[in-house]
Amino acid sequence: MENNYSNYDLDTLDIQILSILMEDASIPYTEIAKKLIVSGGTIHVRMKKMEELGIIRGSNLIINPQKVGFDITAFLGIYLDKGSQYADAVEQLKKIKEVVELHYCTGQYSIFAKIICRDTGHLRKVLNEDIQSVKGIQRTETIISLEESIKRQISLI
Repeated sequence: MENNYSNYDLDTLDIQILSILMEDASIPYTEIAKKLIVSGGTIHVRMKKMEELGIIRGSNLIINPQKVGFDITAFLGIYLDKGSQYADAVEQLKKIKEVVELHYCTGQYSIFAKIICRDTGHLRKVLNEDIQSVKGIQRTETIISLEESIKRQISLI
C-alpha cells in the first residue's frame, strides 16, 4: 500500500538526500553521508522511511531508446467509448510493452499515452494491431515527437 506524500513532511536533510540521488542514483549512501556530514546509517534510515511512505518508488537504469534501435516516440490521445471502460483499457494497455507511460486525463482524450517504437512500421503495427484491438477504445490520435528537448524530475529545492 502506497502512502500519501502529505503524510510525511520532508525536512531539509530529506530534500538534500533526494536532490543528490535525483542527480545520480548510483552514489553510495556513504558518499552522501560525507557530503551532508551525517552518518551512513542516517541516510539508510531516511531512505527506508521515504520508500515505505511511497515518496521513493525505486530507482531505474535509464537507457537512451535511440541508441538501442527505438527511433520513434509518439504520444497517443485515446478516446474511449465510455469512461467506465478506463480500468479495463488500462489493464489491456499494460500488456503492450511499447506503452511506456499512460495518463488518465481531462480534455478531449480519456487517456494520453507515450509509446516508443523501433520505426514507423513498428509504430503502425502497434497502433493497428495492438492498441486498436483494446476493448473500449473508440479511436486514437497520434502525435509523433521529432525531438525531446527537456526531460527531468521535479526540483525539490
